[in-house]
Amino acid sequence: MSTLARIGVAIDSELLSDFDAYLDRRKYANRSEGFRDLIRDALIGEKTEKPDQPAVGTLTLVYDHHTRSLSEKLTAMQHDHQELVVSTLHVHLDHHNCLEVLVLRGSAGQIRHFAEGIIATKGVQHGQLVITTTS
Repeated sequence: MSTLARIGVAIDSELLSDFDAYLDRRKYANRSEGFRDLIRDALIGEKTEKPDQPAVGTLTLVYDHHTRSLSEKLTAMQHDHQELVVSTLHVHLDHHNCLEVLVLRGSAGQIRHFAEGIIATKGVQHGQLVITTTS
């Protein structure tokens, strides 16, 4: 396990007040935990910008399954990229709308490209990719 290092940070009092409110809303025990999470998020974001970085992600979609051939298109796209799709979860939200969550694994570039194609498919009402590294 690595050793902890202490640092000092000069920060505007209004920004610190906003940060403290952020920490309270998210139930952080202390500022250090909040800082560590923000730093990790920034570093992971930077890593996953590199197309060849090994990554995992979740793609969440909401769509109207009554849209002509949409379910078949989405299924075909997943089969065409079966090397990326680890698992899927399909939930019927109401008579028309479905929620689908895809768990993806591959390079960050492949995952982003696949997700962008799925989200841009006509009939997909909303889509969001969350991507992270495996290291």
